[in-house]
Amino acid sequence: MKIFALLLLTLFLMTGVAAAQTPAAAPAATPAPAEEQIAASILAAPEELRAGAAVLGYDAQGKLVTLRKGSNELVCLADDPKDNRFSVACYHKDLDPFMARGRELAAQGITGGDRNAQHRWKEIEEGKLKMPKEPRMLYVLSGKGFDPASGKVVDGSVRWVIYVPFATAESTGLSIKPKRGEPWLMDAGTAGAHIMISPPAKP
Repeated sequence: MKIFALLLLTLFLMTGVAAAQTPAAAPAATPAPAEEQIAASILAAPEELRAGAAVLGYDAQGKLVTLRKGSNELVCLADDPKDNRFSVACYHKDLDPFMARGRELAAQGITGGDRNAQHRWKEIEEGKLKMPKEPRMLYVLSGKGFDPASGKVVDGSVRWVIYVPFATAESTGLSIKPKRGEPWLMDAGTAGAHIMISPPAKP
């Protein structure tokens, strides 16, 4: 009995030590104030379009909400506090169904090629997901973070994307090989075909 009791005590103590050494789950990142989210997200847009752009951002519970209604054709998306990378974007409002569907699929754990080939592109072809036939613009601004004091993104880099559904190398005269500093056509021939333009990296 004494040996059995000692074994139970040892097991209890070991369990307690292990629990104490197990790191607690990291708390969810707190979204920045709405004003800060707006100031950061609209930097992705051309300067003359920033004041009238609608802004989607995150409330205190991390839910995506409308932070500001817009008066022009752009919708800007604030940085996701759950993502370690800093990235904001602005896109033409006609792309909102396509973008919203992408966020919905990502929330379900469906990302990468599956999110497009097996879902969004297929849904566009079947007429279930609305996608403009004419070119539409997306602006992306990434970096290490946003500095509210200066109103600038730290080490920011831009990327411009022009969605041209079902465009091909033949229909556009564009290369389908990635070329930094030059426009090229990504996902050619699909419902999500788009022209990518990334400025050259800083020396």
